[in-house]
Amino acid sequence: MTYDLVIIGGGPAGAAGAVYAARKRLKTVFITSEWGGQSNVSEKIYNWIGTVSLSGNELAENFKKHVWANAKNTENPDSTLEVKEDGKVNAITKDAGGFSVQTEEGEEFLTKTILIASGSGRRKLVAKNADKLEHKGLTYCATCDGPLFDGQDVAVIGGGNAGFETAAQLLAYCKSVTLLHRSDSFKADEITIERILSNPKMQVFKNVDILEIKGEKFVEGLIYKDKKTGEEKVLGVTGIFVEVGQIPNTDFVKDLVPLDEIKRIKIDPWTNKTETPGIWAAGDCTNILYHQNNIAAGDAVRAIENIYLAIHTRTLN
Repeated sequence: MTYDLVIIGGGPAGAAGAVYAARKRLKTVFITSEWGGQSNVSEKIYNWIGTVSLSGNELAENFKKHVWANAKNTENPDSTLEVKEDGKVNAITKDAGGFSVQTEEGEEFLTKTILIASGSGRRKLVAKNADKLEHKGLTYCATCDGPLFDGQDVAVIGGGNAGFETAAQLLAYCKSVTLLHRSDSFKADEITIERILSNPKMQVFKNVDILEIKGEKFVEGLIYKDKKTGEEKVLGVTGIFVEVGQIPNTDFVKDLVPLDEIKRIKIDPWTNKTETPGIWAAGDCTNILYHQNNIAAGDAVRAIENIYLAIHTRTLN
């Protein structure tokens, strides 16, 4: 059998795409190795619209429940959505009739279209005790966790736009924000740098290496080295926000769709189509400007709307 659509990924983009595909009666296979995406490790999420706060585990469980409520099962036998949990795609091939999606578990699905919602992973901070204190004051999401540090001294690690945008968020409620960057020059936009550095609560240390995160049960500070002088210094903070880049989960499609310089899938933001006919992408694996749960979900909905029209009223080329 040839399906209308295969969706890959169980985060907000994949889950939203699956629900909308089911409602549009597209013959769909949804494949995920895990639910929730990056946020499933967050203790509290305050920006998922419609819910004041919930944990990452709760959000992941809600995705799962919502998708299964629309899936084919004994209670919903007429649904056109099939769910393959604990599945991981390892190969996709294209031919004149569409695509063949193969999983590591040995299953193969023939499909007319594909929605890639495989997300990305945060590039981890490499420093002593960083793994031990992750989610104990060391975090990778200011939007999710920043309000927990109201009135406290915090640090941001990273000198790109993401680092300065994180600092901007934190300056709204933190006592002080210190940004540490490994080189002499920042990668952020000049206007953003000037605006953030003009805040009296802001300070910056450039050309430093982060050596160690201090603390037993919770972050108490960090040790950094000035690379010019070799001097090691201690910075006392209760929160550390890491913005050293993301690693898109796109290796399995690197020969199928064009990627940008940091391996994100290139899409048309008007439709979420890739440059490969028949393939759409949404969420953190794509080269959109911002990466948030709500944005990923909305992008997937846009993609499904376009996929439906492509299948039923237009051409897939």
